[in-house]
Amino acid sequence: MSDLKHALSTEARAAGFAKMGICRPDAIPQAAGQLAGFVARGRHGQMAWMAERMAWRGDPTALWPAAKSVIMLAEPYTPDTDPLAALDLRDRATISVYARNRDYHDVVKKRLKRVGRWLLDQAPGAEIKVFVDTAPVMEKPLAAAAGLGWQGKHTNLLSRDLGNWFFLGAIFTTLELPPDTPEEAHCGSCTACLDICPTGAFPAPYQLDARLCISYLTIEHKGPVDQELRALMGNRIYGCDDCLAVCPWNKFAQTATEMRYAARPELVAPKLAELAQLDDAAFRAMFSGSPIKRIGRDRFVRNVLYAIGNSSDPSLAAVALDHVDDPDEGVADAARWAAERLRVR
Repeated sequence: MSDLKHALSTEARAAGFAKMGICRPDAIPQAAGQLAGFVARGRHGQMAWMAERMAWRGDPTALWPAAKSVIMLAEPYTPDTDPLAALDLRDRATISVYARNRDYHDVVKKRLKRVGRWLLDQAPGAEIKVFVDTAPVMEKPLAAAAGLGWQGKHTNLLSRDLGNWFFLGAIFTTLELPPDTPEEAHCGSCTACLDICPTGAFPAPYQLDARLCISYLTIEHKGPVDQELRALMGNRIYGCDDCLAVCPWNKFAQTATEMRYAARPELVAPKLAELAQLDDAAFRAMFSGSPIKRIGRDRFVRNVLYAIGNSSDPSLAAVALDHVDDPDEGVADAARWAAERLRVR
């Protein structure tokens, strides 16, 4: 099987992946307890899917008992500009790097299927299942067990040769392939990712309270965001890259080769005033094929209005006032809050 594994790695790179590692499905026995503790503390917020089917999520052997190996693959989406540069442009929006073009789920899944088909051609009778962040699979612990890297103090996966700008995909298979050695943590005494978090979402190193995370608040959280958190969100309207961007290991990050991850110019520091005017049809058209589309126009415009409220730009007051009677209460509430922040009575 060693020869097959080597050939598989070569095929994975040809498909566009930068790194491959393999582990057993039972390689993360600690995951179930960690997940249970996370949910018990309520740190998953409104993400009910995190609590549902915890038996599968915490134990890959329960998800597919026939699986003998998990092939973990990494694909870089490293930005070519400073992802935090737009934070100082208060009349503009900041969108997380991964969401500035095509939905990575679609791109990565096609690559996984290509690699999976190749594997089945080499091993007739074998079976596979591919996953990209849409099933009860804990990709980060599995990737760490497969030697792709380690979970940093910000809980994201880090790699000594990839930094932390990469997507993960998984191929479960009935084949028994030689596993890799897990990577040791190399964060040392560094706390850059913890120190920069605008909302203090890390109760301790290697722990995250999603309820305070701007990525969660702008993407997963439905309805109005707690008022004490709104001012801390700045102009981040979809996701947050702060903890990723400051990681020193990014000096080893590999360049993204997939052009569909390259930022669309109109999504690099777009004007808040223009984004706020999107109706449902315009929103869907602008974000067709984008991961942003799934949060819907209302939640998106809610986020934009929070950013307007944080802009300190009186010229945006009229934009906020245009939405105080919006049919969606979350949008209307955000508009009233923004108008009040800009001292409009």
